[in-house]
Amino acid sequence: MIPLSILDLCPITEGGSATESFRNTLDLARNADRWGFHRYWMAEHHGMPGIASAATAVLIGHVAGGTSRIRVGAGGVMLPNHSPLVIAEQFGTLEALYPGRIDLGLGRAPGSDQATARALRRTLESDPDQFPHDVVELIAYFEGRAPVRAVPGAGHRVPIWILGSSLFGAQLAAALGLPYAFASHFAPAQMEEAVALYRARFEPSPYLDKPYVMLGFNVFAADRDDEAHYLASSWQQSFVNLRSGHPGRLPPPREGYAESLPVQARNLLDHVLACTAIGAPGTVADRIHAFIRRTGADELIVTSNMHDHAARLRSHEIVAGLIEPAAPA
Repeated sequence: MIPLSILDLCPITEGGSATESFRNTLDLARNADRWGFHRYWMAEHHGMPGIASAATAVLIGHVAGGTSRIRVGAGGVMLPNHSPLVIAEQFGTLEALYPGRIDLGLGRAPGSDQATARALRRTLESDPDQFPHDVVELIAYFEGRAPVRAVPGAGHRVPIWILGSSLFGAQLAAALGLPYAFASHFAPAQMEEAVALYRARFEPSPYLDKPYVMLGFNVFAADRDDEAHYLASSWQQSFVNLRSGHPGRLPPPREGYAESLPVQARNLLDHVLACTAIGAPGTVADRIHAFIRRTGADELIVTSNMHDHAARLRSHEIVAGLIEPAAPA
């Protein structure tokens, strides 16, 4: 079995709070550490009522400090929102605190709407093609080759990933010889084309000698198929609300929600959640294995956004049943 990892969007539920979200995140991470998951990533989002991971580096420290083995990282930091020097210092600090356990995934989207992006960056007049230059500058800080020295940062080995949901990130990751993570858990349309492009154009580098692909995959697992479909309706509601211009906190599940939607909304869900397994343990295992065979992924990063924390823990525990036990030391 390939490595399995977790993407946690730190959902804020209806009736819940950010404080509760952070408590649940640490609880899930500690269990993931014990169950054998490889990584635990959180993503930068801003202005989203139902996502609590805006201060991503702070949360990474929170999770890394509460776990012992699992790699912890950003999936990802939206680099256009930040100075590369500041990110080098933040993640250099994290690596100094938790050596050998920190990852840095980089994206070029703002992770927000235009008004929020303007508030973050003050201006949107910067060159949209600046992202590759910022990535190279960030790498230079870590390698101690930049005119300004990042302290901490310079000399710290922080693996950098390029994230993407289109062909742009695939080309950049290939050119720089970096690992590539595709957001197939919500934007699957160009997954196969992007992965093929990345593998075809990959240039070996000091960081990686051959292509390495991690794919996002939604899992809503429960002890029964009908229970899993019921629990998945929270994320389905959330996605429809977001695409309808009404983002909010993660709602409780609703019986028969998908079936109640108009055709257009159901088609939207079928498209954006194409890379998804919903069901009992056997159903989920079959879907995951089939997805790996079809894509040749080197690693999967699964996300399971459920309103009930105990149900979300159970969903990840079911996935953990697919992880091969570590060899004795």
